[in-house]
Amino acid sequence: MRKIAYFFYLSSLNEDRLRVEFDREKNEILRFCIQYEAYIRGKWYPVVRFDTAHGFAHRDLLHPDGSSEKQPLPSVTYNLALTFATQDLRQNWQRYRHNFEEEIHDTRRNRKKKS
Repeated sequence: MRKIAYFFYLSSLNEDRLRVEFDREKNEILRFCIQYEAYIRGKWYPVVRFDTAHGFAHRDLLHPDGSSEKQPLPSVTYNLALTFATQDLRQNWQRYRHNFEEEIHDTRRNRKKKS
């Protein structure tokens, strides 16, 4: 079994990256985790993660308050799920970042209203 891990930067300012980890036996993916992380206001935040934890491929949409939404991927091989996850994150990271930043903004605005 071969373990592979690396970062892939998505933006020229290096404020958006993919953290990629997977185990492979020959050409078969045995396990994977690919996470989009954004550097916002001096801190790295995990925003979206695709992985095979819990024995199935799924997407976790992560929120600034620490909560998450788990969305199972269709029953496909881990090879196809990893390919899908990589394509999704490369194509949609800007939307994921925008939504995450909006949640941060809304949370701060709600805190100010309560004060």
